[in-house]
Amino acid sequence: MPDTIEDKIRLVLNGQSINDNDDLCDFTLAEQNESIEAKGIQPTASSDYVPICQKTVTYVVAAVLINDNDEVLMMQEAKASCAGKWYLPAGRVEPGEELTEAFRREVLEETGIIVEPKSLVIVECATGSWFRFVMTGNVIGGALKTPEQADEESLQACWIQNVEELSLRAYDIIPLIHRVREYKQGLNPPWHSPLLPIANPHSRLYLKLIVCIKKKATNRMHVLLSERTEYHLPICEINPRRNLHSTLHKFMVEIFGADVPQHRPHGLLSVEYAGGHGEDGLSLTMLVAFRPPLEEVPIIGKFVWHELSQSLGDTLVTVMPRNKTIPLSVVR
Repeated sequence: MPDTIEDKIRLVLNGQSINDNDDLCDFTLAEQNESIEAKGIQPTASSDYVPICQKTVTYVVAAVLINDNDEVLMMQEAKASCAGKWYLPAGRVEPGEELTEAFRREVLEETGIIVEPKSLVIVECATGSWFRFVMTGNVIGGALKTPEQADEESLQACWIQNVEELSLRAYDIIPLIHRVREYKQGLNPPWHSPLLPIANPHSRLYLKLIVCIKKKATNRMHVLLSERTEYHLPICEINPRRNLHSTLHKFMVEIFGADVPQHRPHGLLSVEYAGGHGEDGLSLTMLVAFRPPLEEVPIIGKFVWHELSQSLGDTLVTVMPRNKTIPLSVVR
């Protein structure tokens, strides 16, 4: 078993990128479709799907910025469909743009504030082709946009204490603000370290898993590895027409069978995306933990359990509490 596997896991736990080739993807849409067709059901996605920013895939950034007075940076909408309503600074990522670049641009255009991104706080997805990356950051300059500076981006911006008292464009931002307030104040610890998207290009939409389990006989932590081509972390292609929970469930069934033992998807350990490289794909690395011991979890696919060193196993345990990973929320 190559030592590089443990090196890759350490990189992920430190918020860094790992360079598994895209052609190591174990469970492509073509294979999904092949399995579906065998049951006489029309496939839900084409195997030749290519993610293209603002065409076949939508990436959105949203900023939750809270000052020392516990006030939230809000902007007043200028768009005809919601003119006068209030919302967080947010908008679509442009082709060729990094996620952190889009974060800075949207905040500056809509509020006049210059901000430095600090960390992801939540990743949301609707289908497998719509993603919103919610980040927080630190104000480093600029000045609030006034009504006299109104333009097509926004009418004005303000620091607001009680957001619920505003006429909001939508109330989906309330839990986002609540989470960042907890993060900023250090409530319900422990919290994840600052984690920003990694600028790493991908040709497709991928979900990479760190699946961990303890062996009852030794109490040592193990992780799941694929051995189809060479040993590497399990990775599957996200179906752009289904929600991500569906992709994860289908992949787990492929590995463990229809009666997958009780397990918990904890959240994301990394987000990889790089605009401007001719590839608009994405890679999400998710931590999944089994409750039953290894001895009670059979594998039916071409996968094996790898025993981790004691130190790495102990480190992995430290990222399992609720707020130690980035939540992945599937919205409807």
